[in-house]
Amino acid sequence: MHSRHFLSYLKKFWNFIWYDEGILSWIVNLLLAFVLVKFIIYPGLGLLLGTSYPVVAVVSGSMEHGGFAFDDWWRLNEAYYKNLNISKTEFSTYFLLNGFNKGDLMVLKGAKNVSRGDILVFRGDRNQPIIHRVVVARRENGTLFIQTKGDNNLGSRFDEIGIPEENFIGKAAFRVPYLGWFKLILVESFSFLTGN
Repeated sequence: MHSRHFLSYLKKFWNFIWYDEGILSWIVNLLLAFVLVKFIIYPGLGLLLGTSYPVVAVVSGSMEHGGFAFDDWWRLNEAYYKNLNISKTEFSTYFLLNGFNKGDLMVLKGAKNVSRGDILVFRGDRNQPIIHRVVVARRENGTLFIQTKGDNNLGSRFDEIGIPEENFIGKAAFRVPYLGWFKLILVESFSFLTGN
């Protein structure tokens, strides 16, 4: 008897979710989608890719190349990279050698085997995630330390030098252009409304 009532309620709920056009149904659908993404899909993707942040939105233009073709961008930045013994030939083998843009979405994998040229997300000085290119990778007493730089920055920030492995969040696996704008618009709108 109880199972019949449960199935009846389940059927009503199913119809409410999928077929009801009312505002309450829309609100419940949004809440269910949020719960599904936040507590099932995102953690599952993180477990699969080996990082607690499997997807990040790019929030700054620090990796943009300003519309320059690679050869033109390299001429403008060559001196910095030559000081680090990075040649044009080496840089041209790097992942996303033409950088990426604010509003792009980056899918990350675990930060294993990090080396020069990789694009890494790490915790910066205020524990906020930063996504930049590795320009120095060195081992000291078995611990990997790296230095990063945004392709569009003049140099490395003070919190990008000597980053230990425990601050690594993930390595960029691939990029989805523009999809991060959805998150950026929501976050910036919420910040505006709350005054933060």
